[in-house]
Amino acid sequence: MALTEISDTTFETEVLQSSQPVLVDFWATWCGPCKALSPKLEEMSASYTGKIKFAKMDVDSNREVPARFGIRGIPTLILFKNGKMLDQVVGNQPREVIEELLAKAL
Repeated sequence: MALTEISDTTFETEVLQSSQPVLVDFWATWCGPCKALSPKLEEMSASYTGKIKFAKMDVDSNREVPARFGIRGIPTLILFKNGKMLDQVVGNQPREVIEELLAKAL
């Protein structure tokens, strides 16, 4: 299952107005840890279908939203629910850490 590609223009509707929690992966094409994290997130997205939406935003192509949330290091995962940021983790985290993050929204 692919992660939904979002941008500065689609962030409001895809994330903040989503009826289900959304995990956003802030990443860049040149980022090695981002590339290592991506398959893990794709695999996890299949397990959470219908419960949590998985999305990704390229920080090089989209400057507004990452600046708004103070993204300084990538990959950064931010969990949103009901239009608000619940929590975040930075770096290529193990699956268990990401599942603990997701549990906060369920």
